[in-house]
Amino acid sequence: MARSSKRATTRSVRGNWRDRHGRGIRSAVTGPHLPLLSSRNGNFELTVASAAQYSKEMWPEELASARFELGLMPGSSPEGSKIVRWTALPDEKRIILYRLPIERMARLHRDDELHKRMLIESCVFQAVAEYIGKEPWELAPERFRNF
Repeated sequence: MARSSKRATTRSVRGNWRDRHGRGIRSAVTGPHLPLLSSRNGNFELTVASAAQYSKEMWPEELASARFELGLMPGSSPEGSKIVRWTALPDEKRIILYRLPIERMARLHRDDELHKRMLIESCVFQAVAEYIGKEPWELAPERFRNF
């Protein structure tokens, strides 16, 4: 028995949208008035971007042409060697930060958002220091003179 033409046209009009039972397309879980839920990847990107911006403001000449890039994992390394969390390539004017080793291999004494952010920022500052050729505490010495 052949299908009716009415059913075939209804299906083609809807397409692959998530319009179940004629109720409309699904919206975000948080609704239109609340911000979207944050993700680990989004938090990592935001933290790296803010630390990179701060670093570029502190060292504008040295970091003027530097690009900050994000990667999931570094290339394979020999057995028993240290896992790389960032790569500073001054010749290519790139700083690459690897999200998974930074987030998953951390040994935080408190597993909360503040300490995770501080860990990510410290990795960015260490990568910038390696890129510039300085020690990490030399990046902003006037910031820590009061202590």
